[in-house]
Amino acid sequence: MTEFDGRVALVTGASGVIGTALAWRLAQHGAAVGVHYGSDEAAARRIVRRIESSGGRAAALGSDLSDPAAPDELIDATESELGPVDLLLPNAGMIKPLALEDIDAAEFDEMMAVNLRAPFLLARRAVPGMRERGWGRILFTSSVAAFTGGLVGPHYAASKAGLQAITHYLAKRLAPEGITVNAIAPALIRDTGDKSELGDPAELAKNIPVGRLGTPAEVADMALAMLRNAYLTNQVVLLDGGMHPR
Repeated sequence: MTEFDGRVALVTGASGVIGTALAWRLAQHGAAVGVHYGSDEAAARRIVRRIESSGGRAAALGSDLSDPAAPDELIDATESELGPVDLLLPNAGMIKPLALEDIDAAEFDEMMAVNLRAPFLLARRAVPGMRERGWGRILFTSSVAAFTGGLVGPHYAASKAGLQAITHYLAKRLAPEGITVNAIAPALIRDTGDKSELGDPAELAKNIPVGRLGTPAEVADMALAMLRNAYLTNQVVLLDGGMHPR
């Protein structure tokens, strides 16, 4: 038996490297996993097959989280395929580097729709069921950019800072009902091989005290520790190699 046996998790953006690591780690610890993808269905189905081949349960679930109707529909699809959502990990997010002068209203609104509105609507839809069952875990994926401004742009930093505000609002109100709400704030996580969406990893690593980029597995390790701990709520945990002491 493992701690999440009989629980259902939904991981958004699970076709990406961090989301895939989160989905796999949850499945290893007994959860059935809704593997959400935006456009990369093949990657989502690969992690589903991997989970199923290890004896777990999973379902690939596609949706465009820029659509305001998508979060409710995604929860409904997860519950239809796997059962009520006990662990919600709104991990999907846009990373679109832009300078201040290039961020018009449309660019700003698109970033907010995916990075902030969708996680909020997912939580709003999942919370009533968690309340009924007296148990739930919500873990938002923020970023060190919420503290420092980051490298992507002010639209991205603002969206991640908003997630932290939602974390604090929900956590205090839901703690008495057996639901924890936290956020993990990674920085400069390596993509596949030696790639990074933000530039040359060797150059980026010069700004990180530990001297390297983080790995998706390290994000999943920290996320699992946070989800397992019923006494941890209302916290934002930085995972940034020592970049931002706090």
